[in-house]
Amino acid sequence: MRVLEGKLVDEKVNGKGIKVAIVAARFNEFIVSKLISGAEDGLLRHNVSEEDIDLAWVPGAFEIPVACKKLAGTGRYDVVIALGAVIRGATSHYDYVCAEVSKGVANVSLEAGIPVMFGVLTTDTIEQAIERAGTKAGNKGYECAEGAIEMVNLFRNVG
Repeated sequence: MRVLEGKLVDEKVNGKGIKVAIVAARFNEFIVSKLISGAEDGLLRHNVSEEDIDLAWVPGAFEIPVACKKLAGTGRYDVVIALGAVIRGATSHYDYVCAEVSKGVANVSLEAGIPVMFGVLTTDTIEQAIERAGTKAGNKGYECAEGAIEMVNLFRNVG
């Protein structure tokens, strides 16, 4: 049986030459900025060139899918990373936003044929968001960067 996988880093495979677009929601920017820093750190540590990383800001999480679609459709990028933070409030708005953003990002990836990494935090509390943006639970932006490299390398191996 032949096994197809995308490796993160080895002597032949790393992030060199990978073109990355990051879409980041400005809402809850104090959290999202930490996700961006984590993603950038992860990409640079794995040999993605700073010149190969573009950052696009959108007003909020709901706008992330359409921006991902536009960027993925240009053909300039190997992968798109979606970053945002949706924190539950007192109304049902949270449920609608989370559902639409996650479906939208998944649809973009399927339609565009390139990986779109989902780094949108959906948390009940601000404390949970802070934990996932670089304290106790790691940094979701960094995790998305590693996943992005792995997925691009998988796609390249498949051909």
